Amino acid sequence: MDFMTGLKRTDYCGNLRITDAGREVTVAGWVQRQRDLGALIFIDLRDRSGIIQLAFDESTDKEIFDKAFTARSEFVLMAKGTVRERSSKNPEIPTGDIEIEVTDLRVLAKSETPPFEIAENSQTSELTRLKYRYLDLRRPDLQKNILMRHKIAKITRDYFDENGFVEIETPILIKSTPEGARDYLVPSRIHKGKFYALPQSPQLYKQLSMVAGFDRYMQIARCFRDEDLRADRQPEFTQIDLEMSFVDMEDVLAIGEGYIQRVFKDALGVDIPLPLPRLTYKEAMERYGSDKPDTRYGLEIKDLTDAVRGSEFVVFAGAINDGGSVRCINVKNSYDVLTRKEIDKLTETAKGSGAKGLAYIRMAPDGTYNASFAKFMTEDEMNAILTVSGAQAGDVILIIADKKNSLVLSVLGALRQIAAKKLDIIPENQYNLLWITEFPFFDWDEELGQFVAMHHPFTAPMDECLDYLETDKANVRAKAYDMVLNGIELCSGSIRITNPDLQSRIFSLLGLSDEEAHNKFGYLLDAFRYGAPPHGGMGLGLDRLIMQMLGCESLRDVIAYPKVQNASEPMTDCPAEVDGLQLDDLGISIINSIE
Repeated sequence: MDFMTGLKRTDYCGNLRITDAGREVTVAGWVQRQRDLGALIFIDLRDRSGIIQLAFDESTDKEIFDKAFTARSEFVLMAKGTVRERSSKNPEIPTGDIEIEVTDLRVLAKSETPPFEIAENSQTSELTRLKYRYLDLRRPDLQKNILMRHKIAKITRDYFDENGFVEIETPILIKSTPEGARDYLVPSRIHKGKFYALPQSPQLYKQLSMVAGFDRYMQIARCFRDEDLRADRQPEFTQIDLEMSFVDMEDVLAIGEGYIQRVFKDALGVDIPLPLPRLTYKEAMERYGSDKPDTRYGLEIKDLTDAVRGSEFVVFAGAINDGGSVRCINVKNSYDVLTRKEIDKLTETAKGSGAKGLAYIRMAPDGTYNASFAKFMTEDEMNAILTVSGAQAGDVILIIADKKNSLVLSVLGALRQIAAKKLDIIPENQYNLLWITEFPFFDWDEELGQFVAMHHPFTAPMDECLDYLETDKANVRAKAYDMVLNGIELCSGSIRITNPDLQSRIFSLLGLSDEEAHNKFGYLLDAFRYGAPPHGGMGLGLDRLIMQMLGCESLRDVIAYPKVQNASEPMTDCPAEVDGLQLDDLGISIINSIE
């Protein structure tokens, strides 16, 4: 094996251009491929910046030529030589006009044949690539994602620094205050029988930082939630966390909008017009069936309740008489796509989401229609449905009826997304951002049979709702807001409660006694007694933001070392059993180990 004696890298492979012709350079990296043409050998050398061609010919020293001959895929090389114009250029890569005429070559490390090709858009199974993630990360497309993540993190820090924010690191080992998702618990060796928790967010510490007088806090924070995974969720994730004092909601939204505009412009060269559109929670649900709507396409929900009121069709009549509604979406120009077979699949989806069934009208190209329920309706009632839904030739109307309005809206929201994908009407390379505001303060928990906080219990209710906190919980709205990008929730935040009397009132409404509230949050409540400024903030998911900006399918494409569906890491085989001595130190005994 050769060593680097006398050689120091002067340039990255992908940064060299025709203007560097004649320069003596030293580059280092991995062999992408070697081409042996007898009297000529070419090596494509790859580092994180790109690829450069190394050239060896009859003028090359024989020892150097022989080393080039033995080089194989993923060998680590360092090469010194002169940049020259290529006789056969490659317009597919930025360095395609040049090559390096090599005068010194060092083999720094050899490589076994890798389990898959190091190439963009690999077709190797994801599980195999995650098992060898250090090799997967050599692929140019993944490296570009990670380098973009670095760039976005720098833009983030620069933006908040310029706007007066102080970066404060909050603890990773904290007190468990389970709200929502499960905590990851860490046993204490010194305090046997007691546990730390990994933070689901820095919420309480950032509020304490406002009490401490720092005025504007930010942190690119690691957070942890022990919950089921999906494409846009990981057990550990990164959050752009911020809090501001002496502000109202408009001030916080303005900072959030300014950040989004800045990061899209500096990272992607995309202009995001401000202010961002806003929808109240109620408007979003009634129009799109979701509190995180994708507004890149239409398919908005229409209310048919008045149009079919008085109908003898038992499905519609029963829903309306029980206080529910009948609503629909008009899937334009979908007659050929939403066949009866496809509608049967949609019906199963609707039933799986809690609906009793799915009614439909298929408008033929000649203007006639077939409806699953037409025989139960009068002509006037059918015409009213067609008018309200805006039905035209070639359209398909999907209808849900139920006594629970929330179920009607959420099922139609799910069908809306499926229909848009089937019709392929979702625009690519388009970024539709908006705010959702005025969330419900309370959420009804079917299992507990009581109202719980939709957000954390420090979220402030809207001023006009204070008078009926106790008497009309279902209609109390919060000073809470989410930012949504193309149907994905990017951030969530709120204005906080700082009035101790109001906070005690909220705890009582959530079923927490004074003793329980003090045991969980006593340090924060005590802090509020010493002069707490009005404050609010938000947490923005960095992983989700980057995934959306780059158009990736999964968070795993923008995280260097992600977990898989069962919250394990194939590369290190984590989580794993630990030594019995470690458990003894912690005072822990495993009483039931399930494989």
